[in-house]
Amino acid sequence: MTFAVQAAETTPMHVPNPVQRPSFQPRGAVSKAAAAQALRLGGLTPMTTADYPGELAATLFCQGCPWRCAYCHNAHLVDAADEPALDWSEAREFLVRRRGLLDAVVFSGGEPTAQSALPAAIAELRELGYKIGLHTGGPYPRRLAEVLPLVDWVGLDIKALPSDYSLVTGVPGSGENAWDSLALAVESGIALEVRTTPLPGLDSPAYLEHLMQELAAVGVSRYALQQCRPHSLLEAELRERLPTQLAIPDAMPFAHFELRAI
Repeated sequence: MTFAVQAAETTPMHVPNPVQRPSFQPRGAVSKAAAAQALRLGGLTPMTTADYPGELAATLFCQGCPWRCAYCHNAHLVDAADEPALDWSEAREFLVRRRGLLDAVVFSGGEPTAQSALPAAIAELRELGYKIGLHTGGPYPRRLAEVLPLVDWVGLDIKALPSDYSLVTGVPGSGENAWDSLALAVESGIALEVRTTPLPGLDSPAYLEHLMQELAAVGVSRYALQQCRPHSLLEAELRERLPTQLAIPDAMPFAHFELRAI
């Protein structure tokens, strides 16, 4: 097992190598470009080494999420009806200019799979030669199954054991969807990192050890435990309950484990 505490890193710039993946064709007569144009974006990070392991990436933040997690630090992205921060055409134009400087593009959020335009947007960027990363909480297993063949790496948030999910998301049945998405991601064989940001009350060493054992049992080998950020919370009063540090269980069933502290 390898154990790492996340630290700042730099990654050399190099020209991305296209990866062969199945092509995406929009349903009906809608062109790929027109389908992608409907993607609603709440922001763009032009360069990061943190959002896609080992790759220099840009991150696109998609608007909208069906869940209302109290500790969400991207609360401004939750409402899909808010005015987009930029159009897809603007984002694509930027990424055309960055070819040769960036390796990958990450779709984050919000929840990217909440938008039907996601597959077309991914396909457009694959044609530019970018590797594709996806950050998701897994609320829509069927939609995730559609995009898994189009992406190179997935960062999947598993927030709790299935029976406790509604305590985190505020949505009944959300645990079943998230763990179904986990099963799909594991079975796909795609490069996968599972992450947990524990909610206060679901963060004891005994609870986390149980959660980790369940994750390992379904095939998770790369796992990160993340400390909740105390700023920009969906429920600001939660800030007073956040632990100053996470208690790490003694037993660690993963080939690679990373603690991400503030």
